[in-house]
Amino acid sequence: MSALSTLPFLKPVHLRSPRSSPGGQRRHTLPASEFRCLSPEDAVSVFEIEREAFISVSGDCPLHLDEIRHFLNLCPELSLGWFEEGRLVAFIIGSLWDQERLSQAALTLHKPQGSAVHIHVLAVHRTVRQQGKGSILMWRYLQYLRCLPFARRALLMCEDFLVPFYQKCGFEALGPCEVTVGDLAFVEMQHPVRGHAFMRRNSGC
Repeated sequence: MSALSTLPFLKPVHLRSPRSSPGGQRRHTLPASEFRCLSPEDAVSVFEIEREAFISVSGDCPLHLDEIRHFLNLCPELSLGWFEEGRLVAFIIGSLWDQERLSQAALTLHKPQGSAVHIHVLAVHRTVRQQGKGSILMWRYLQYLRCLPFARRALLMCEDFLVPFYQKCGFEALGPCEVTVGDLAFVEMQHPVRGHAFMRRNSGC
């Protein structure tokens, strides 16, 4: 049985009726909307969205292309992409961390024995921003984490102006983050991942 079939939050969501050819016969189309874990083959599409979203704001990206490939090779199950008709429109990339708070090493390391999911980046394609996709994707990602028996909490770091967005997603601020990137300082935020046994019994996880 595939991972997709056992995780309800990653199953395709069909938002439109299948298209028909001029003769009235149904022709094959990709799912109108689909959520799935990313693979190394998605790395370039991921980086293109991330680069446009972050460089104009902060002058740099949370993850460069080689780092994206690194995490998608090591822990693809901690990523989630939103595809519309086969095109990536939003994504999250995470890895595991084994300490209470994030440190500089968390930017590049995946700790397989960890129980905290470090969310490195969430980005939405510029053509579909201001549609609530970031909030929807984060909700699906957090629900998906509940299906992973090793996940106990989600951690992220963000700039001050993004704190209200993540608070609306259910995260709480832990205070200033130890990690700095150049002149940028961050707030560290946390979301508990609860209900593992309940979710596994009742949602097919």
